[in-house]
Amino acid sequence: MLKLAIWDMDGTIVDSRDVIQTAMTRAFETQGLTPPPYDATRQIVGLGLRESCQILAPDDLSPERVDALVESYRNAFMSRRTDPDFKEPLYEGALETLQMLRDDNWLIAMATGKSHRGIRAIFDMHPLESYFDSIWCADDGPGKPHPFMVEQSMNALGAEAHQSLMIGDAIHDINMGNAAGVRTLGVTWGFGAAHELEAVGADEIHHSYKTLQESLLRFAQATGN
Repeated sequence: MLKLAIWDMDGTIVDSRDVIQTAMTRAFETQGLTPPPYDATRQIVGLGLRESCQILAPDDLSPERVDALVESYRNAFMSRRTDPDFKEPLYEGALETLQMLRDDNWLIAMATGKSHRGIRAIFDMHPLESYFDSIWCADDGPGKPHPFMVEQSMNALGAEAHQSLMIGDAIHDINMGNAAGVRTLGVTWGFGAAHELEAVGADEIHHSYKTLQESLLRFAQATGN
């Protein structure tokens, strides 16, 4: 039987907390707006960029100003990446876990709110590309929490919902996985808090890659692999 692990990227595999908050702060300042606090920013990570900016922006901001805010964020994000001291590290245990899955013949997919350009930047920075059999992002269709990316991952790789699971740090990941009918594993080292993940119905919540690995091994055994 097949087994498919569908992964979020920001806050789950890659620690992007600093770069996202810094870019959002610079974008708001560029547009003469008060930057959102980190606690507000973290709750929109995983959504599409325009939707995220619209949520964080003042209610009376015009659509044209929202578009300008989106462009300012893109520019700030790319500028941050060119800083000599820029770091967007992998979480400890991420690469080891992906290798464990590959060695155990899992299918591995990505379902991320990043753009194709953002994914390419991560692949240029870290040796991740070879692990993914299927990649779906915000450029491809409806974003989180719509089940599109999970459904497309399963369709592309021939897996059924009972053979698949979604791993992510945000409520949008859990809502997306639940909407697609797959098992959902929430992790707490990124943008989401344990009580938030629990409230939206995560099947499991993990505080370390060690327990996540153990859960993945149990899932494989339960599917007869």
